[in-house]
Amino acid sequence: MTHLVQTAAPVATAAKPIHILKALNQAITDAMEADDTVIVLGEDVADPEEGGVVGVTRGLSTKFGDARVRSTPISEQAIMGAAIGASLVGYKPVAEIMLMNFVTVAMDMIVNHAAKLRFMSGGQTSVPIVIRTSTGVGLGTGGQHADYLEGWFAHTAGIKVVCPSTPADAYGLMRAAIDDPDPVLFIENMPSYWQKGPPPERGYYVPLGKAATRVEGTHVTVVSYSRMANECLAAASKAAERGVSAEVIDLRTVSPWDREAVLASVAKTGRLLVVHEAVRKFGVGAEIAAEVNEAMFGKLKAPIRRMGSAYCPVPFAKELENIYAPNASAIADAIVELGKE
Repeated sequence: MTHLVQTAAPVATAAKPIHILKALNQAITDAMEADDTVIVLGEDVADPEEGGVVGVTRGLSTKFGDARVRSTPISEQAIMGAAIGASLVGYKPVAEIMLMNFVTVAMDMIVNHAAKLRFMSGGQTSVPIVIRTSTGVGLGTGGQHADYLEGWFAHTAGIKVVCPSTPADAYGLMRAAIDDPDPVLFIENMPSYWQKGPPPERGYYVPLGKAATRVEGTHVTVVSYSRMANECLAAASKAAERGVSAEVIDLRTVSPWDREAVLASVAKTGRLLVVHEAVRKFGVGAEIAAEVNEAMFGKLKAPIRRMGSAYCPVPFAKELENIYAPNASAIADAIVELGKE
């Protein structure tokens, strides 16, 4: 039998549902109120530019002033260089790279500097920055604006990778990311910004590296994150109607990922399906599949399966974009097929 698990954040009393965009704004606001060293920078993040492309930082420059919330030129390397430098002298920058594809412009700063300065200094310094960025298919933004590139950064020692799927987790993970002493890549799913859910209590933290079991099940473990975690929840309901019980684990943090939670679930079900929006080849799913196979070889009831997007640039044409990434129906089919092996 499949049933929901109470893993939700403590909900604010008599609070109305909020969307992820609002949760992120509230998290950054609360962090800035609690700590004067938290600053925000990026393209169009200040109020004269309407608080970013979707308004995540709207209101912050009016509340905290231009010295702490600063719109920058269109230069991703400059944004990251300034954030890294500020972090080395005691600040906690929240730096926005508007879209994830644009982190490619700042890869040198992120990979060769932010992620490595703790190692290069023998642990004498840290780089407590949050790199906010957004991505995701579904809005017709095409091949240079919607890629999931989390695998690149999960492959890089020294940086954490976070991908929330609910408003409460967006809030709690952002608070934890801002307080983390090392760089955190915080990936927001653009089509999910307006997804609503219960708001957490103010000050709620989600520990980095801890997954949430969204649904308990007995036949198949399904592991995912970001928007695909919600697709997997819908798929689990569809699969349950067809007699297959799926346990859905939302990683929340991709690196480090919650290996213990995943292994405990697979030990119970004997089957694993990993789903992500990034292309299937060379993805996070491959790493998780390899780790689980090494740990549980001989105990699995069926081969581990992975689902991801097609190995091509994100299509612009709506008909192609609709079939590019996994959806609830396709995931449900995979759950049922795997559950009956």
